[in-house]
Amino acid sequence: MPMREVDFMLNYVLDYHPKVSDINISVGRPLQVEIDGSLIPVELPVALPVLTPFQTETFALQLLNNDRRHTRALLEAGSADLSYAVGDRARFRINIFSTRGNYAVVMRRLPTSIPTLEEMALPPVLGGMVEEKNGLILVTGATGSGKSTTLAAVLRKMNQTRAIHVVTLEDPVEFVHLPEMATFNQRELGLDFDTFEHGLRAALRQAPKVILVGEMRDRATIEIALHAAETGHLVLSTLHTIDAGQTINRLIGMFEQTEEQLIRGRLASMLRWTVSQRLLPKIGGGRLAVLEIMHTNLRVQDSILHGESDGKTFYEIIAAGEAGGAKVFDMQTFDRSIIQGYRDGLITEQTALGYASQRAIVRRGIDEFKYAMGIQEDELGVTLALDEEYEQKMFESRQQVGAR
Repeated sequence: MPMREVDFMLNYVLDYHPKVSDINISVGRPLQVEIDGSLIPVELPVALPVLTPFQTETFALQLLNNDRRHTRALLEAGSADLSYAVGDRARFRINIFSTRGNYAVVMRRLPTSIPTLEEMALPPVLGGMVEEKNGLILVTGATGSGKSTTLAAVLRKMNQTRAIHVVTLEDPVEFVHLPEMATFNQRELGLDFDTFEHGLRAALRQAPKVILVGEMRDRATIEIALHAAETGHLVLSTLHTIDAGQTINRLIGMFEQTEEQLIRGRLASMLRWTVSQRLLPKIGGGRLAVLEIMHTNLRVQDSILHGESDGKTFYEIIAAGEAGGAKVFDMQTFDRSIIQGYRDGLITEQTALGYASQRAIVRRGIDEFKYAMGIQEDELGVTLALDEEYEQKMFESRQQVGAR
């Protein structure tokens, strides 16, 4: 498959599936695209009911394009990460991997422009990250939850407002930042540096004010990132963790038990923000980003130092923070974000409960909203559509709230 045929196939997919987020090329399956979280087959102009091992391997080899480093990584480690562009139309982050002796390819489409925090409809409090001068900012979540896009939006805001030097260490480079007020030097793993550890050590000698590390993959990288934060740099990075509590535990767990108190102290001192993301299916298509936001304060520092306990879990601290008002505490639980998505008519009740961290809290938030809407309808002289069973549940819920 010559490269021009690869481009033809990708252009065809983009023509007929402009909302594609991922392309999946697997043996025994048709060419598939992911749209709004679901895989659907692509009807190509040539008959390819299912892909053969030869076809997927040919596709993979053409994307590798005789690159020695990526080919060696695929043969030795079983997978390779790279990027590919279809002219000026689209860029992809690609993972080629071995599966039961055959090769498969997953291509994640990258936005051609960097969105703003406002365009992504992210909570305004995230703008506070742009003002940080030093410390550690972590954006966490599962693969494909939008972590890199959120960090790119934060860096874009910095680019528009601060005359600073920014060094990024990425695998591969996903968003290209054109200079505005800031100066960007974007470095790619394998092309510009050999490991995140070495790249981060070198970055300390490159006079940046802000360092983006694509992912915290090992203890050495975390240790150098903390050192960079302690020496006056602002370090931004990602982790594959689902919430603030798991993030703290993952970081601490990478160190020996004898070092636990030392690393807890350094984290308590340097961690500024922990933002976790999930993508939920929206009504009518598309996906909604819901966020847990933890801005480090004295209570957060105490729980990092001494561990979570009754009344001092990170969830409880964040919930107490959002109750105090975002302008003061800059906090938000996943559940509050999910309830707001339901109130705005963006997600269904089933989706809200399915993705909740604590179903009882989301259930209560939904019921309270339904009850409030019922009160409004009653005041307008409209008959309430609440059956006896629902009324009884509402009564019990209100009794429980009153008892608290």
